[in-house]
Amino acid sequence: MQLTDSYGRKINYLRLSVTDRCNLRCQYCMPAEGVATQGHCDILRYEELLRIAQAAVAIGIEKVRVTGGEPLIRSGIVRFLGQLSALPGLKHLALTTNGLLLPEMASGLHQAGVQRLNISLDSLQPDRFAQITRGGDVLKVLQGIKAALAADFPPPKINTVVMRGINDDELFAFADLTITLGVSVRFIEYMPAVEDEQWPDRSVPGQELLDRLASRYQLNPVDKGAYAGPSRDFKISGALGTIGIITAVSGHFCNECNRIRVTADGRMKGCLFNDEVLDLKPILARNDDQELQQALLEMIAHKPRQHGISAQSNTVQHTHFPMSGIGG
Repeated sequence: MQLTDSYGRKINYLRLSVTDRCNLRCQYCMPAEGVATQGHCDILRYEELLRIAQAAVAIGIEKVRVTGGEPLIRSGIVRFLGQLSALPGLKHLALTTNGLLLPEMASGLHQAGVQRLNISLDSLQPDRFAQITRGGDVLKVLQGIKAALAADFPPPKINTVVMRGINDDELFAFADLTITLGVSVRFIEYMPAVEDEQWPDRSVPGQELLDRLASRYQLNPVDKGAYAGPSRDFKISGALGTIGIITAVSGHFCNECNRIRVTADGRMKGCLFNDEVLDLKPILARNDDQELQQALLEMIAHKPRQHGISAQSNTVQHTHFPMSGIGG
């Protein structure tokens, strides 16, 4: 079954957040004091999250990515991932993590059926990483990447939010990881989730990133896989890994958007930067899987054409929110 929205886009991807809690406090994700985390009674139970995933797969979703917050800090996550991976019809199960807990958990995640890992990593310099994340240890993340490779995962995708004057001088160091470790590095334009009037000054356009990379490396375009995200992908000659550029600000890829998302407290969104949400909790309480499927279909039918973020204006047409609360 092929699932399409009102603009003819194929929708085959669900981002499913399992927690709003995190063991880091990244500057672009949440305020320094953190956010008011929701109580256990407000967060969906694993049984409810599994029902949402089942309903999504039943109507045509093929890929589920589990996110947070930091999903690996939620108790019982490995067992839940095993249940997800066993869903009939699900073709791809991925997980996004900050990598801090991977040294201990990578093997269990692989055995549970997770097929791909994305790891958020915004600096390779210990002091700078600690500053960006407000206390994180980059050495643990690097150990986590090595643990993922040792557990027979495909080389992870490294998600790097590029911020001018903060970490954009590490562009080449990250690109070299595609040669030395064979990982895929995706450079992401800085986007205004938390309130930041100066965000256009921090955002480095994707074309500028490409030009800077091309000044040092020969970049060869590569085709994306069936379940790849919105990045434009390239490979340095001789590298095993790839470089991706995600231009959410300077070059909207909304016409190719293939995803819907559900927050840990059961709110469904058709677009990260759109305020329209549908609360799934009442539907889950009625225990009607047909109604749940219909709700997913209706949200897909009303998925907006594009978001309102513009590189030419610092006006943002959405309510600011901590990224940890919606799954990034």
